[in-house]
Amino acid sequence: MSVSTVSRALSDHSRISDATKKRVWELARALNYQPNQLAAALRKGRSNTLGVVVPHIDGQFFALVVKGIETIANQAGFNVMICQSNEDAAQEQKNVETLVNAQVDGILLSLSLSTHDYRYLEDVRRRDIPLVFFDRALESTDVSAVVLDDYLGGYEAVCHLIEQGCRHIAHLGGPQHLNICRNRYQGYADALRHYNIPVDDNLVHFSDLSMQDGRQGMELLLSQAPQVDAVFSCNDLALVGAMQIVKRRGLRIPQDVALAGFSNELFDSLTEPMLTSVDQRCEEMGRTAVQLLLEMIHEGVSKVAPRQVVLQPKLLIRESSQRSGVLLPNQMAS
Repeated sequence: MSVSTVSRALSDHSRISDATKKRVWELARALNYQPNQLAAALRKGRSNTLGVVVPHIDGQFFALVVKGIETIANQAGFNVMICQSNEDAAQEQKNVETLVNAQVDGILLSLSLSTHDYRYLEDVRRRDIPLVFFDRALESTDVSAVVLDDYLGGYEAVCHLIEQGCRHIAHLGGPQHLNICRNRYQGYADALRHYNIPVDDNLVHFSDLSMQDGRQGMELLLSQAPQVDAVFSCNDLALVGAMQIVKRRGLRIPQDVALAGFSNELFDSLTEPMLTSVDQRCEEMGRTAVQLLLEMIHEGVSKVAPRQVVLQPKLLIRESSQRSGVLLPNQMAS
């Protein structure tokens, strides 16, 4: 048989008789034949595979984003290839290069904490490979991205702490070159200003937001400002570290120090007390990002104008910040 006849038989083409298909498949099974998807992708110019680069999948956030991505991608007939940068800029660049060489049809990317140089993405642009950022994105109107309103999440969390009677609210912040960390800090600062509470640099500690960073940051904050009565953390992992120090100091949560974080991690409901946190709409972010990417793939990069989708956060109030007998906002002194 010709190559084209065998190929059509394997793909169940309607022009090939059932008898021929049967003969081809019997031999394919006998030879343990497996299709070469990469070769097929090179021939068709499409791999039906999407690449995803995440900083890590240790916590719940990125795992749920990926779940949302895979749900929509699989429904559309695409496979998903997932890479972790482990918060390392060099590894992030290597991941993107690997995906480009694997002929993926599009890339979904969330930047690492250590990424400052974005020139390596020019190769993706030159090749007209669809690219959509999610959560941690380039601050440019020339790219497509799906992000959370991090400013509003930070603002609402700190307003809640103030409404619980807190006046000396510390902030565990992340690297300020990263848009999500900078926006959450700005929400923190503006909430304080709204209630005529000055922003005190002694109450702000920036780090990479690991649990150890949270412990070290809380130790430093309490030594600099023992009057701290609340903490708003840029993520929940650092907040758990801070909680350990608060308890070690014999302080009560939330009576002495109220706590609020960001990310709504799975462990938030397992701590004692349970942690107040801002939900980031993880799965919706993943679904929306891949829908943008699929539109670019089907229509062509040049025909789809860059779009930025901003999702609204939701503050989930739990035991770590709820104080009894607090003054209502209109009863508090300005």
